[in-house]
Amino acid sequence: VQLQASGGGLVQPGGSLRLSCAASGSIFSNNVLGWYRQAPGKQRELVAYAIRGGGYYIADSVKGRFTVSRDKDKNTVDLQMNSLTPEDTAVYSCYAKRIGAGTIDYWGQGTLVTVSS
Repeated sequence: VQLQASGGGLVQPGGSLRLSCAASGSIFSNNVLGWYRQAPGKQRELVAYAIRGGGYYIADSVKGRFTVSRDKDKNTVDLQMNSLTPEDTAVYSCYAKRIGAGTIDYWGQGTLVTVSS
């Protein structure tokens, strides 16, 4: 299984970016796809996830600005990020795990999001 992330880049404060992650290969059907981020000098933070079949989570730190969505027929997950601030600058990594599992099964490569004027 491979997770391919895309969509990072440089954006001005107040701007928007959309991250996408696609899982390829034989991934288990009862999966959760989501995003973590890690800013320089900070701990990794769970940002959002979407459960295949329904259900999602958005961290309080981004609630109202970020939305997570996934295609119900495909193993893809998108993170729409609006009203970005410099505090959102981080490496964003997508992941996949089984529903209810405590550990991550697969990680995608990180994609850098830089919010700066």
